[in-house]
Amino acid sequence: MHLQIIDWVIVGATLVICFFPALFFGKRAGKSTSEFFVSGRSVPWWLAGLSMVATTFSSDTPNLVTDIVRRNGVAGNWVWWAFVLTGVATVFFYARLWRRSNVMTDLEFYEIRYSGKAASFVRGFRAIYLGFFFNCIIMATVNLAACKIAAILFGLQPWQTLLLVGTLNVIFATHSGLWGVLVIDMIQFFIKMTAVIAAAYFALQLPQIGGLTGLVDKLSAVKGPNGLNFLDILPDFTNNWDIAIAVFIMPIAVQWWAVWYPGAEPGGGSYIAQRMLASKSEKDSLGAVLFFNVAHYVLRPWPWILVGLCSIIVYPQLSDIQKAFPNLNPNLLGHDIAYPAMLKFLPVGFIGLMVGGLIAANSSTILTHLNWGASYLVHDLYRRFLKKDATEKHYVLAGRYSTVLLFVCSSALVFALSSAKDAFDIILQIGAGTGLLYLVRWFWWRVNAWSEVVAMISSFIVSIVLLILNRNGIYISTHAGLLITIAFTTICWVLTAYLGPQTDKKVLIEFYKKVRPFGPGWSHIKAEVAASEGEEIKIRENIPLALVGWVTGCAVIWSALFTVGNFLYGRLNYAFILLAVFVVSGIVLIRTINKLWSDNNK
Repeated sequence: MHLQIIDWVIVGATLVICFFPALFFGKRAGKSTSEFFVSGRSVPWWLAGLSMVATTFSSDTPNLVTDIVRRNGVAGNWVWWAFVLTGVATVFFYARLWRRSNVMTDLEFYEIRYSGKAASFVRGFRAIYLGFFFNCIIMATVNLAACKIAAILFGLQPWQTLLLVGTLNVIFATHSGLWGVLVIDMIQFFIKMTAVIAAAYFALQLPQIGGLTGLVDKLSAVKGPNGLNFLDILPDFTNNWDIAIAVFIMPIAVQWWAVWYPGAEPGGGSYIAQRMLASKSEKDSLGAVLFFNVAHYVLRPWPWILVGLCSIIVYPQLSDIQKAFPNLNPNLLGHDIAYPAMLKFLPVGFIGLMVGGLIAANSSTILTHLNWGASYLVHDLYRRFLKKDATEKHYVLAGRYSTVLLFVCSSALVFALSSAKDAFDIILQIGAGTGLLYLVRWFWWRVNAWSEVVAMISSFIVSIVLLILNRNGIYISTHAGLLITIAFTTICWVLTAYLGPQTDKKVLIEFYKKVRPFGPGWSHIKAEVAASEGEEIKIRENIPLALVGWVTGCAVIWSALFTVGNFLYGRLNYAFILLAVFVVSGIVLIRTINKLWSDNNK
């Protein structure tokens, strides 16, 4: 594919618009680690929310959704749509708790919640485990997508792509800190959305597609494996029971609360926690997470889905993609590459916008992961355990060196992966069983540091055992393996909560006084505080009202998502019913939030 001069001009303009403002934050970011990693805790809700949305919209996301659609139809997206339950729970139960903790990273939480050497060990271990190991896997999937896109569009080799995106991302991540990342994210989000909407529009205009009506008619007549209907928003529970279990029942019933996945952690964590901690108030923290979830699940998916559906008609088989791009490296061939393959049909000018948008998509995610990972390595490992008495400028410099290290290691890992979906499955499997712990630890005093250690080790061991069994001919399905891992891990950490060394009561009391967690799980500590200080800490959280907010929030997001889908399909009866559900649930949600906030501030 060859870009015209106007395309290159648009690419250049896009990069200047995105990155130039970030140059002005270098001096501010260099003042302290607080400025470099959490923007001085002064970020408004809308900027924090936009940054979360932009971060989760990476260059591999359209590829991942296209892969899902081509394999399991639109209903396959329930593997990530189910995380709505996690995201909205964070809004109503965890966002304010995170902000009250006043930590710089979510790993610092361990040493205000737990006590002893175990708390320090968990903090240091997870700084490496998440900040380095998991973080490098995630960045590798993002850069793998960039390599596939560049191979399709420009015929570049992976190392060439990594060199180009690495130079851009490392320079800005090391220079501008989180402030620069936030500003870049804000601008990039609008550019990326414009680009993907344009890609969907021009894909629908292809003669072999024939617009939305043609797409629906053609795919209604096409059946996938086992009679799969690609257009179904819910899976077929009669003919494809195995698929229904894997893509709907497991995610809705188990996955959302039991699995740790970056950006959708039960209880919030990683860069979501970083944005909450950077917010200027509890209200901004709550607003940011709510805005993120609405935008993440409602505004973005359908442009990707439409391109994925169009690709089924244009490239029914992977061999059709190889035929259309004869110079494509066969090692890069997969269903996920169908998305960049569809970009060949963009007209002059829009190709430049898409290239600029894809660079923006890659950068917004990589910049966040570099800054977030560096915050773990510096604040939770280097500063905490290796060099405790250096200046702020020294730690900022260490953060910049860590940024470079993370990108180099994640780039090397690109060559070990084959698709974004593979990495998605690996992360879900290794994180299985730990999610419930991350939900419960805020509301049950018995959870201790050793529970965290046991949960991590047990989930990892089971994952490795399952991998060995599969490689030796003993096949265990993905959802069965997930259930086994969750059951074993949960039993292990719950037993440890009862039988393991307990957290020092002074630490629990200080945590309770600072964070003010609610519910019966802290009644024991609440009584201790009342006995020692002569009065109870007043907690005005309304649990039933928060549950109403959670349910209506999920209803708002899902009804809005499927209202859009049914309008696109031309199914107006369903669309208007869902629109009514959206309006009613939206009114209840707004009133619930206002009531919660007024009660909390009396």
